[in-house]
Amino acid sequence: MTRFNALFPLWAFLLAITAFFFSDAFSRLSDLIVPLLALVMFCMGLTLGKEDFQRILKSPKPVLVGVVLQFLLMPILALTLATMLQLSSQLTAGMVLVGSCAGGTASNVISYLAKGDLALSISMTITSTLVGVIATPLLCAFYLSETISVDRLGMLMSIVQMVLLPVTIGTLCNHFMPTIVERSQRYLPSLSIVIILLIIAIVVALNSDSLLAVGGITIIAVALHNLGGLAGGFYLSRLMGFDIRQSHTIAIEVGMQNSGLGVALALEFFSATAALPGAIFSVWHNISGSLLASAWGRKRDSLEYVIKDEQEFSTK
Repeated sequence: MTRFNALFPLWAFLLAITAFFFSDAFSRLSDLIVPLLALVMFCMGLTLGKEDFQRILKSPKPVLVGVVLQFLLMPILALTLATMLQLSSQLTAGMVLVGSCAGGTASNVISYLAKGDLALSISMTITSTLVGVIATPLLCAFYLSETISVDRLGMLMSIVQMVLLPVTIGTLCNHFMPTIVERSQRYLPSLSIVIILLIIAIVVALNSDSLLAVGGITIIAVALHNLGGLAGGFYLSRLMGFDIRQSHTIAIEVGMQNSGLGVALALEFFSATAALPGAIFSVWHNISGSLLASAWGRKRDSLEYVIKDEQEFSTK
């Protein structure tokens, strides 16, 4: 991972501040959010090959458990926190929407840094992305039906256009044009980060007038949502018998959402205010994920060193 990619939370913070003070320049770009997100998902598809899908079939249990935890735990946490903190209906919709989305591609990078099970991380991201095409609109309709109208069919079609089609096209390009795609692989993470940064800036600009009024409590809600997903993913997977490395990976996948999709859907079906939790989530989950990755990575290095030392001692 390049230094630019590693400093993503810093770039997001600086660009958000810039967008807040120069909101007119960024808010004019609001129509670009959907195609920008589709481009991110296309980049994800370019990284996928048939071996990624074969791996899911060979070891389905941890993948299925992780995906079920993600779509079960995160929407419930979102609605519970929104109710406890008395968020507005639009902010509540944004929270639930983020909680109902699939895992984000940033989770794969964080799992790698945490020295987790990278194959499991990638498998969970693929599976949750495909499941989310159906699950996201259904979960939103279920949890928000009493407070706000949800266009389930419209949301389903939008997810197909923004997620399923770009990922499928990217995967097919990787399969039929592997040599060409391989040349661009090293640039894809940085390109995705630049696109997500621009989406964050646009959402901040669209909410510049109301950000000071609702920003503080929304940040608290988003932080608790993310931390609850990380903790729940870890401890619940441990209770189900998975090892530490798998549980760390599942925790990261459950707690880190495709908040860019949440932002795009919020702007299309709700309002700019509803997109605010997704924009904050994009920044926060990378900060918390990076900190966890550093701590878990060091702990795993230390543990592996101790085990290796003991093994060498026992052979003497």
